[in-house]
Amino acid sequence: MFMITYDCIVVGGGPAGLFAAYNAAIGGNRVLLLEKNDRCGKKLDITGKGRCNVTNACNNEEFLNNVIANPRFLMSALSRFNTEDTVAFFESWGVATKVERGNRVFPESDNAHDITKALVTAAETVGVEIKRKRVSALLVENQKIKGVRCGSEEIFANSVIIACGGASYPKTGSDGSGHRLAESVGHKITEIRPSLVPLVSPDKLCRDCMGLSLRNVGLSFFGNGKKPIYKEQGEMMFTHFGLTGPVILSASAHLQGQYPCTVYIDLKPALDEKTLDKRLLRDFAEIPNKELKNAFSALMPSKLIDPFIALTGIDPETRINALTKEQRAKILSLMKAIPVRINGTRPIDEAIVTGGGVDCKEIDPKTMQSKLVSGLYFAGEVMDVDAYTGGFNLQIAFSTGFVAGSSV
Repeated sequence: MFMITYDCIVVGGGPAGLFAAYNAAIGGNRVLLLEKNDRCGKKLDITGKGRCNVTNACNNEEFLNNVIANPRFLMSALSRFNTEDTVAFFESWGVATKVERGNRVFPESDNAHDITKALVTAAETVGVEIKRKRVSALLVENQKIKGVRCGSEEIFANSVIIACGGASYPKTGSDGSGHRLAESVGHKITEIRPSLVPLVSPDKLCRDCMGLSLRNVGLSFFGNGKKPIYKEQGEMMFTHFGLTGPVILSASAHLQGQYPCTVYIDLKPALDEKTLDKRLLRDFAEIPNKELKNAFSALMPSKLIDPFIALTGIDPETRINALTKEQRAKILSLMKAIPVRINGTRPIDEAIVTGGGVDCKEIDPKTMQSKLVSGLYFAGEVMDVDAYTGGFNLQIAFSTGFVAGSSV
């Protein structure tokens, strides 16, 4: 059977794959993009709760400070295609953007599909051919890429870019297939773990407060040592299984399997203990005859009051003027540090991002080309690169996709 030869085959139609294909094609290459799903960008369409936090409006130094795995590896890619370049690209394809809290950049429409549509349109406009096929193997001869196999069909090309994501959200196509392809030609895959994933707790407090969001709270995670493993301030939410929310997801990326541990929630991070104690005394002085269960409405959300009092061990019907100094001290210490035990994470298929992947030591950071197989390139989450929430992971996809596509 006659085989069409391409200059480049891109495996995976997510953000990294689409952008790599676009950049390879504008370089004059004949590009084929293979996507196993019925459409490109399936995972991209659900990111940011369907709004798509496309990048972060920060400088390169700040950006790299938010990368957890292998930030130095990304320095070259980010210097060639940064967050401003990403915004400019999408605006040139008709997607206006806006900047929200934490420098998070979203499409003005709050519609993730606008980002996917722009990437697909851009790729097709410059001649990228998109086909629905599942790649089952890489064709390699004398450590040089020759193409790919899709079932019984072989498609030949001078270069192949693997950009089919990690192992999170397998229903969207990120099922670890890119890792298996890389491993089949000799690449090392570092330990795969869920990153940016909710945390699991056995504590009754989480179930009692299910659905409650806390904003501007301080979180400090402790293992066996005296110093916190991770410390941050922001938004979190209680669930029936434990904790979630932006700060929790970032913590999961940082903890990297250091379980069990305990997180302490500071309800008033802006106040030190001395200042908070003065406020408690002042507030309590105004309601001396109230019962404890009715005394916290100005201090915490109503859903937290009963579980909080249960943690203090004080009878909720105790009157304020009957509280002992020790009991008030207990209230104070808990307001600054509510303990929640953490014994793990939700499964990897619920993670936003995969930690681990193709070992970056085996990839040239200036081209994204394999150091083991000539003509084989990587882009995006398939590699051992991941970052905190806030648009950083998508920017990694665009920066590495740009370098891989441009280097073909």
